[in-house]
Formats: sequence, C-alpha cells, structure tokens
Amino acid sequence: MLTPGDLSAIRLTLELATLTTALLLLIGTPIAWWLARTRSWLKAPVGAVVALPLVLPPTVIGFYLLVVLGPNGPIGQLTQALGLGLLPFTFWGLVAASVLYSMPFVVQPLQNAFEAIGDRPLEAAATLRASPLDCFFTVVLPLARPGYLTAAILGFAHTVGEFGVVLMIGGNIPEETRVVSVQIYDHVEALEYTQAHWLSAGMLVFSFVVLLALYAFNPDRRRP
Repeated sequence: MLTPGDLSAIRLTLELATLTTALLLLIGTPIAWWLARTRSWLKAPVGAVVALPLVLPPTVIGFYLLVVLGPNGPIGQLTQALGLGLLPFTFWGLVAASVLYSMPFVVQPLQNAFEAIGDRPLEAAATLRASPLDCFFTVVLPLARPGYLTAAILGFAHTVGEFGVVLMIGGNIPEETRVVSVQIYDHVEALEYTQAHWLSAGMLVFSFVVLLALYAFNPDRRRP
C-alpha cells in the first residue's frame, strides 16, 4: 500500500508537473511561433539550444543549474539581492529546472503545429483587416489545437518522469522536493521493494495512459 510519504510525493509531483506545463505553454508559444515563422540565421542556433535537453545528460543540466542558481551564480546573486533567497533545494528550484528540461517537449510540437498551418489562413485573415494579434488568437490557436494538446501531454508526462535533474537541483527533502521518481529510488535503496512496486506500477500505468491519450486524441498521429 502507499505510505504517507508516497502520497506526499505524488501530490508534489502533480503540482510540479501542472505548474511546469502551464509555464511552458506560456513561454514556449512565442518561442515556437518565432521558430516557425522566422527566416533569420538565428533559427538554427536557437532551435539547437531549445533541443539541448534531448541529448544532454540530466546530470550535466543539473550541475550547470546549480552553478547558475547557486550563491555565486548570476541568477543566484540576483535572487539574493531581491530578497528571494536561493532556488536550489526548493520547490521553485524544481520548477525552474523542470521548465528548462522539458522545454523541447513543448516547443517542438507547437513549432510543428504552427508550421503546418502555412501562410494561406493568415493571408486570408489579413485581407479581412484582422490585426496580427487577432490572426493569432482567432486563426492560429484554433488550428494549432492538436499541437497544444500534444505539447501539454508530453510536457506534463516528461516532468512527472524526471529524476536526474530534480535530484541534483532539488535534493531529497520530504514535503519540499521529494517527487515520485526520487521516492521510488529511496524505496529501492532501502530494499523496500513492495512500496517501490506500488509506485513503479503506478508510473507504468500513467505512462501507458499518456501515450494512449496522445495517439487517441491527436488525429495527425492516427493517420497511416
């Protein structure tokens, strides 16, 4: 059965994944729109930076986040000067790390959705004197809805499954930074295999449901 520590880890993981996904959709939308529309030579470098978490080991990302967010790092010095303290080993440090680590899983589906729209719908809206902002909210967003669904599902699921980054930047603090993946690690380390089985089986079912939803509700993925 699930222990109180397990339930706390599940609650914290869901809060982290929900907040991270919401922030990524807000931050990722303008980035993805720019990548989909620009012809600047900066497109390739910016796209490569966004995709770095796909190839970098989580420990590398976690290490540099500790450096940047730490007491001697630029962001760490800024947060201290603002009276906010340091982000490492706090819930908000986990949020910052998760936003960075899950970025490509949100930006790339949105970019693909925006690129698939093409220029014709925007040109038609412009002939009706719609402003660029009106075009985006009344034309682009409805047409890109499947991309947003994919981005939200992948961003949420990837955040739930994080381990290396959250362990390095958040540590293992009960009620504060101990998420499900870290809780499973603790159970295995303590030879508590029954508790580890309960949480691991839950993660397995969750992963299957996420992939099932991704393929069932995204019409583009159902096409042969």
